[in-house]
Amino acid sequence: MELHILLPFKIFLKISGVRRIVVATNAGSYGFLPQRLDCVAALVPGILMYETKEGNENYIAVDEGILTKRDKNVEISVRNAIAGANLGKLRDAVESQFVNLDEEEREVRKAVAKLESEFIQGIRKLHQS
Repeated sequence: MELHILLPFKIFLKISGVRRIVVATNAGSYGFLPQRLDCVAALVPGILMYETKEGNENYIAVDEGILTKRDKNVEISVRNAIAGANLGKLRDAVESQFVNLDEEEREVRKAVAKLESEFIQGIRKLHQS
């Protein structure tokens, strides 16, 4: 298979000769082999594993995103990714960087929703006057 990992601002990884891929989704972990049917999967923050044709296993911490498999091409689009061989450090990176970002993002979204609500209420008051 050919694996592409895409970030919003660059191509993180482009590799061919991949035997299998394992990713984390909100429904659990899924493995992808070359013969698997074409599909789309929503990814959650976690560890992505891929094995090369030489038998080397590689690990990448990925943020939430989407995976598409078409024929022998697998494209993964995520907000952020960190490569490394040490699984312990990658797991810590997932927990500290990606999960905390989601909490901060929720707080920002709450603040924006509040501002939007106050703005709409202000416009309504102007129209009623």
